[in-house]
Amino acid sequence: MSSEVFYRKWRPRTLADVVGQEQVTKTLLNALKIDRVSHAYLFCGPRGTGKTSTGRILAKAVNCLTNGKGEPCNTCAMCQAVSEGRALDIIEIDAASNTGVDDIRDLREKVNYAPGQAKYKVYIIDEVHMLSTSASNALLKTLEEPPPYVIFVLATTETHKVLPSIQSRCQRFDFRRLLLTDIVTKLEHICNAEGIHAEPEALRLIAKSATGSLRDAENLLQQLSIYFGAEINIGQVQTILGVTGDQRVRNMVGHIINNDISAGIATINSASSDGLDLRQFNRELTEYLRGLLLIKTSADAAIDFTAEELAELKELAASASLTRILKAVKLFGQLKIDLDNYSTLPLELALIDSILSPEEEKEVPVESVRRKPSPSQKAAPPPEKPIPKPSATAPVPAPEPESPATVPVPAAELEPPVMEKTTVTKTTTTTKPASTEREVESVNLNWREVIEHAPENTRKSLALAILRSAGVKPVAVEGDTIVLAFRYAYHINQIERTENKPIAEEIISHTLGRPCRIRCVNEPDSNHLVRAALNMGAQIINTEEK
Repeated sequence: MSSEVFYRKWRPRTLADVVGQEQVTKTLLNALKIDRVSHAYLFCGPRGTGKTSTGRILAKAVNCLTNGKGEPCNTCAMCQAVSEGRALDIIEIDAASNTGVDDIRDLREKVNYAPGQAKYKVYIIDEVHMLSTSASNALLKTLEEPPPYVIFVLATTETHKVLPSIQSRCQRFDFRRLLLTDIVTKLEHICNAEGIHAEPEALRLIAKSATGSLRDAENLLQQLSIYFGAEINIGQVQTILGVTGDQRVRNMVGHIINNDISAGIATINSASSDGLDLRQFNRELTEYLRGLLLIKTSADAAIDFTAEELAELKELAASASLTRILKAVKLFGQLKIDLDNYSTLPLELALIDSILSPEEEKEVPVESVRRKPSPSQKAAPPPEKPIPKPSATAPVPAPEPESPATVPVPAAELEPPVMEKTTVTKTTTTTKPASTEREVESVNLNWREVIEHAPENTRKSLALAILRSAGVKPVAVEGDTIVLAFRYAYHINQIERTENKPIAEEIISHTLGRPCRIRCVNEPDSNHLVRAALNMGAQIINTEEK
């Protein structure tokens, strides 16, 4: 095998060799045949899809000494010079390292010199979106009316960052991500030529991990061949990619669908204890949940699983509602696991939230927070204690702790609560249906995560400073609204300002993994009666100064 890297050794040499971009190559080939080549092209698309290689092929084709109107011959002196990177009239510029206006002014001066050997001078500017605004403006006039012997090829992975005035002066071609089958076919060709024996499933996993980039797939194939030699199997690819291939990922899907919180948390902690990469664990879990969603929506032709995995997912999909699956995909798909401590908490919270979701068609059974008994265990559940209704005259008692084996009775099964107005020192409260203690406890446990893992763009905000240092405490959860208690009314006035409140809501929503709003209440430290009332579901509506 040659020491040259695969992506350079197997770079396409003709337009017909470019993989998966027929809509581009056919247009360029026709333009070459009828001698209608444009003075400027803009090649857009993801990395590793053939943009720069197509630019080089175009440069060879227009300067080919044998043909000149169609595919390059790759045998004449000019074609070989371009292929080997020694053609002086084919200039490649990396805009990422030549971003200044002085670099473009130097280019404009050199454009006026006629080509020394070739028929056309071809400028290939890679990552053109990295040019500064002044440099882009300096390029405009030359790009619009270059000398007749100059052709520009601009390549970019981020078209939206290219000035519209530059785009309008070019013929634009969009390069698509390559299909999985196209990448596998190319990899098989390379393996045959290089004497590498790779399992078909191994090549499919390599192509899948490349996410549409042929260059990434070729690099990974060469890395595997260097490490493992000429024999490559699926297990070796999983090792290099860090793919767990663990049965626990599939088990987690079952725990989510079967409302088994206890088993789900045990599985997460087992994976963490065994040293699995939790980010990769979550990525694979999200992929299985996506497959479940596609099966539920009768779009399973778009997924790529083994027959065994597909049969298991179909069985789970038959017993799950679309709402439950959709909620789980959103929660785990948007999850961000901290790179520093790899805490299991985000996965655990997403698991609980996906099972106890209020959007789950009001069908959360009592057994949803306990491990489901096996078929051989048919013991009747312990009786639930009735919840006494508060008296309109009696003082509000502190809530008794729940037994681990019981679940709060849904608010819909109770009689409407008695609405009362209770005047406390400096505070007036009115009772309302209480949010579940479980939700409040979950937010309180997660509050440190809210502060420590705030989004980067909020780190220097006044809102985060107030949430961190003003003694803020979550006291209730009302649907998508988090009720925050502040010691001083001054901090409430600051946090509710137009420029601060949206930032505070963004900070809390970021960590909790769902859109949240906030409502602020004043709770002085000395007012223990207010705290007790809030724990029973009271709501502060205004404060009164003595």
